[in-house]
Amino acid sequence: MTENALIEAARVSKAWPFQEAQKLLKRFPQGKPDGAPVLFETGYGPSGLPHIGTFQEVLRTTLVRRAYEALTGGAPTRLVAFSDDMDGLRKVPDNIPNADVLAANLGKPLSRIPDPFGTHESFAHHNNAMLREFLDRFGFDYEFVSASDRYNSGAFDAALARVLECNQAILDVMLPTLREERRRTYSPVLPVSPTTGVVLQVPVEVVDAATGMIRFTDEDGSVVEQSAFGGKAKLQWKVDWAMRWFALGVDYEMCGKDLTDSVTQSGKIVQVLGGRKPEGLIYELFLDENGEKISKSKGNGLTIDQWLTYGTEESLGFYLFREPKSAKQLHAGVIPKAVDEYWQFRGNLAGQALDKQLGNPTWHLLRANGDKGGAGDAVPVTFSLLLNLVGVLGAEATAEQVWSYLGNYVADASPEAHPDLAEMVRAALATNRDFIAPTLQRRAPTANEAAALKDLDSQLAALGEASAEDLQNIVYEIGKNEAYGFENLRDWFKALYETLLGSPQGPRMGSFIALYGIPETRLLIAEALSA
Repeated sequence: MTENALIEAARVSKAWPFQEAQKLLKRFPQGKPDGAPVLFETGYGPSGLPHIGTFQEVLRTTLVRRAYEALTGGAPTRLVAFSDDMDGLRKVPDNIPNADVLAANLGKPLSRIPDPFGTHESFAHHNNAMLREFLDRFGFDYEFVSASDRYNSGAFDAALARVLECNQAILDVMLPTLREERRRTYSPVLPVSPTTGVVLQVPVEVVDAATGMIRFTDEDGSVVEQSAFGGKAKLQWKVDWAMRWFALGVDYEMCGKDLTDSVTQSGKIVQVLGGRKPEGLIYELFLDENGEKISKSKGNGLTIDQWLTYGTEESLGFYLFREPKSAKQLHAGVIPKAVDEYWQFRGNLAGQALDKQLGNPTWHLLRANGDKGGAGDAVPVTFSLLLNLVGVLGAEATAEQVWSYLGNYVADASPEAHPDLAEMVRAALATNRDFIAPTLQRRAPTANEAAALKDLDSQLAALGEASAEDLQNIVYEIGKNEAYGFENLRDWFKALYETLLGSPQGPRMGSFIALYGIPETRLLIAEALSA
């Protein structure tokens, strides 16, 4: 594949990362005129720990970044992970130790509140460290930028001066969007009280924009004049976002649907400042298994650690890649399909024409962090088949047991030879332990089902070695035998799943028998017939 062929195919691709990157291509056909990198940004609010939403935003932004690089033949880019750690703490998060430490510091910037974990300089420093550890774990290429560092060091002073110069124009944008009560106290600038250290929501008078001098009434009723520079103030959220785009020169940033209005207002404000609204995607939010919006307080979501317990890192990336503008249910039940679909798409990659490869999620995921290899890789066993195997083995199944059965099906069956399969085995055991084993219940076969099972047993007994396809054909022919009275093959397979596996659904039985073993399958049949 030549670079020109890739560029040509990428420019007509309908895959969403390329569609997003096309927006940037129109803005910068050959990269920025001065040769500076195109700047991608993601935002993080460090009042809580990184979560699956943080991962999805960095991953999806990275996918667009790589797509833009492909479109331009390698134009330079940067990805900034920005932490809004100058925000005042509004409420004490759930599940935080020493919550009284946070309660005593409500309203103060997150970076000026003691760390309740007792390990870092502040609460924000702790959560920022968790963010960097989180992103490093997945190999993301990014630069970390902290709001408190920028405000405190004076790096944002020039942009703050511009905000003060445009104070009235910004008010003209924001006030019509606010309730009457909020309008009376609204100010683009939020001063930090010199007496309490709290970020104040009070009216502010601009005394001198050039020096940053502002006037406001402090919590104790005293009138204060102080500079807004050097970390003595921060900006309201929508103004802050616009100022950041202006100061850093952000070219692309995506966000969730809940920030649609913020994008609109911040886009107007950055134009007031003399900058340009970045390109971006507004993605849909996650839902729980009941179709309800996920809430941290309700705990009805799925954490990234939970996904990685019951699935794999690749499957998470695959699930987040698909249809970002559609709401996704996020619960443990979606993981098995995501695991299998990832490997199905990855196995297809090598044999696809270039245009089809660019529409294949795994092409994008493999390139996300610079890995352009892996095309055509496959795993020899599906995750769904592993789940059926461990389901039969029971809640106490071990990895050693699973690998002993995999020896019936896979050449050189060992974790060392098949590291991707080893991850699937680990995840299958956890899924079985927590979700499958407690629910499995085998039923006794009906008379016609028992007759069909006896036929299957006798045919298996007569076999020596047989391929999964040969075994599938045997099962298939028994189901078609009118003597057993199955209206369709679906009824026969359902009977096999329910009587042998204890589940209403299951794998290709030929593959399962080949994996589990003919003698072991005959024992399952014997147990079913004696039930």
